[in-house]
Amino acid sequence: MKEVRVRFAPSPTGPLHIGGVRTALYNYLFAKKNGGKMILRIEDTDQTRFVPGAEDYIVKSLDWCGIKFDESDYVGGEYGPYKQSNRKHLYKQYSDELLEKGCAYIAFDTAEELDKYRKEAEAKKETFIYNCESRKYLRNSLTMSKEEVETLINNGTPYTVRFKIPENREIVMHDLIRGEVHVQTNTLDDKVLFKSDGMPTYHLANIVDDHLMKISHVIRGEEWLPSMPLHVMLYEAFGWEAPQFAHLPLLLKPDGNGKLSKRDGDRLGFPVFPMYWVDPKTGDTASGYKQSGYYPEAFINMLALLGWNPGTEQEIFTMEELIDAFSLDRCSKSGAKFNVEKTKWFNHEWLMRKSEEEVGKDYQAWLKAEKDIDVNLDFAIKVAGLVKDRVNFVKELWDQSFFFFEAPTTYDEVTVKKRWKENSAEMMKTAAEFINGIEDFTAENIDKALNDWITGNELNMGLVMNGLRLMLVGAGKGPHIHEILALLGKEEALKRIDAGVKVLG
Repeated sequence: MKEVRVRFAPSPTGPLHIGGVRTALYNYLFAKKNGGKMILRIEDTDQTRFVPGAEDYIVKSLDWCGIKFDESDYVGGEYGPYKQSNRKHLYKQYSDELLEKGCAYIAFDTAEELDKYRKEAEAKKETFIYNCESRKYLRNSLTMSKEEVETLINNGTPYTVRFKIPENREIVMHDLIRGEVHVQTNTLDDKVLFKSDGMPTYHLANIVDDHLMKISHVIRGEEWLPSMPLHVMLYEAFGWEAPQFAHLPLLLKPDGNGKLSKRDGDRLGFPVFPMYWVDPKTGDTASGYKQSGYYPEAFINMLALLGWNPGTEQEIFTMEELIDAFSLDRCSKSGAKFNVEKTKWFNHEWLMRKSEEEVGKDYQAWLKAEKDIDVNLDFAIKVAGLVKDRVNFVKELWDQSFFFFEAPTTYDEVTVKKRWKENSAEMMKTAAEFINGIEDFTAENIDKALNDWITGNELNMGLVMNGLRLMLVGAGKGPHIHEILALLGKEEALKRIDAGVKVLG
């Protein structure tokens, strides 16, 4: 079997959309499942759209996601360089080869001239395309003599090289996800392959590079499906074996109506990029999954199941499990709706899979960065262990555990009205005396001692426990009372009970 070689080939024109990350992920899973190679190629032939910092952003984002490359300009490889702007000396010879074969032609039409044709067509409610019909009357080497063409070129007249789409042909292609695809060539336009600035377009550079890098499978987004006939014909024109194609379904808005965009994320409050991004030109910012508190494992797990299903009920996958289960024949043809709440659920599930030590370490770092609170790691681990099952993100631990770091100075009015009774103050003083007498101040022992004391003295369980919670937390929330007492320690707990009684009376 031919070695599996796939590539992810982003353009550095801005931040990497999660749809692009999913494309990279599916390429990675396919390569690893089949013992193949994964290549990162930067397609930067369109210098007008180049955005400084975008390439670095793409590389760092994919690294955070755990998508590793076997070949790139960053790790090396025998088919480099892997950046198209460093390969531009290669492409002209292939453009010339197509001209010599009669599979391409030189076009001298200016942008203004083509715009004029478009406007004339619009006035007639038609669409102008540069194709097998219109090329017969436009300014190109098909309608001019060889001498005219040479004169214009020698005079420095700008020109492009266009592919000559064959007339009256049906192209039959096979897509690994969509099956057989049929296209009539007369519906296609003669795409520009080589621009007047001496740079190839995406179509030529992409085909040449895929051939030279021995790419076996092209796995890319559905938006490239209309380019498939041209690419297949380019392989045919060069006499090269074409790779196998697979076009992935779109990521759709949460309501399923259209492609997921940054605007949807801004409107509904979720990221559409893997990492935080600042546009160097406009200063506009965009949130990222990393900075929003998502674990990379959760992010990747969520993305993998948007457009692919394992054929089982399993939803939580490690990267290794995804590699083992992945196959293109289980990819959907139809678009996949993005689900905001399901994405949070994935992060909760992965947070629960993390050890208390891992979550505690993350929480310790968050406390320092966001609250300027220096806390002992062991304490942070214990706090995280008590409340992590209640949250989706590490940052949400604060709302469930702030009282471990700050003694209450105010008391929730609703809880006070509902839970603080006429005899609560006296009951709290009595409870404080009992708590002070507990020798072994571990959670397990406190729980037993309190329960024995309350039942043995026929006290009101709700009155005691609700009162203690209000004193220790300042609200009607938090883990079990014995766990709070043990973690706060006897001295701090008694101090809080005393302060609470004085305030509430």
